[in-house]
Amino acid sequence: MVIGVSSGLLTLDIVIGILVIAWVLYRIYQYSLRRKYADVLKEDIFTQGMHKAQVIDLREKNDFDKGHILGARNVPLSVMKQRYVEIRQDLPVYLYDQGMTLSTRASVMLGKKGYTDISILKDGYARWNGKTKAKKY
Repeated sequence: MVIGVSSGLLTLDIVIGILVIAWVLYRIYQYSLRRKYADVLKEDIFTQGMHKAQVIDLREKNDFDKGHILGARNVPLSVMKQRYVEIRQDLPVYLYDQGMTLSTRASVMLGKKGYTDISILKDGYARWNGKTKAKKY
């Protein structure tokens, strides 16, 4: 009986270890993609450059309507493949979402489409302290 419990815990430890390793590898992969296609900007640098850039909010419309960076345009990642042509290649592209996950995915897609001046807001909208706008209901 003790042997069964012990081997069960060992199996659980192995599974948890594999999941942790997979998560770490995924984070490293995301980091390398982000570095390849985009620059990550702190809020103050993002704010300084956003007036000359296209600021794109990648969150879904309902999240965008609840609050977004003043001057941002909503192009949810879920429709980016259809709408990326609305984003000019000759101007800087500033991306943000709640964190940086969607922005990383969007920067890879845009980078593969030929966009070269892509930046991502570090820490995303979740930590944004600048001016915002919300839809009035």
